[in-house]
Amino acid sequence: MRVLRLQVHSPRLRGQSLKKLSRWLGLLAILPALYLMAAIYGAMIARSAEPGVDGHELTRDVLLLRGPIHYDILLPIDDLSRARFAGLAQAGIPLTAPQARWLVIGWGARRFYTETPTYSDLSLGNVWRGIIGDDSVLRVDVAGELYKDLPIRHLRLAETEYRALLDGIWESFALTPEELPDRIDVKGYTSSDVFLAARGRFNILRTCNVWIGEQLRAARVRFGIWTPLPLSVSLSFDLYHGE
Repeated sequence: MRVLRLQVHSPRLRGQSLKKLSRWLGLLAILPALYLMAAIYGAMIARSAEPGVDGHELTRDVLLLRGPIHYDILLPIDDLSRARFAGLAQAGIPLTAPQARWLVIGWGARRFYTETPTYSDLSLGNVWRGIIGDDSVLRVDVAGELYKDLPIRHLRLAETEYRALLDGIWESFALTPEELPDRIDVKGYTSSDVFLAARGRFNILRTCNVWIGEQLRAARVRFGIWTPLPLSVSLSFDLYHGE
């Protein structure tokens, strides 16, 4: 009789388990859509003062360069940026090279960023590590004259905003006891770029594109409160700084 009772009840237990599994699968299926919706709303809701509200003219140009999965910040190599990022020369960045016009800076997950120079090098392990959390790094390079067809957005800043942006980006570097950027011994993407240790953790809620928004808002630039995707950065820029 005990065996019969087990046989009678076991199908119902399996049915309950399948129902729970279906619910979890359904939730997982809608998570990407919810994430995308939040990424759009976060880009549309801005915080911080509009550029120039303090009465200062917009005299400084900063560029946002879009890649397939994230944006880089391009800072003009001028007297202010050379002085603020002078420590990068110790890490091998040729700030004083005659052809150098722009300082290219991007923030990201350490394993994914340093081990994926091309998408053929993509691994599920590094993607998963980035989703759940990883140490962060900054990739720094210099660029000369830019091609006209690059996917670039031009941002005009006041002097105070520009200085604040330089300070904020510098504070993203994890410095050595000598107050210098801490270079990571990995191969870069170009002949002149380097990877440097950064502050903060990367995860699916604080991505490389979120870092872009954080830096701009900290400099009192009007920008979306949460910009996890390239789409988010593009949308927020077009809403508040597009012509």
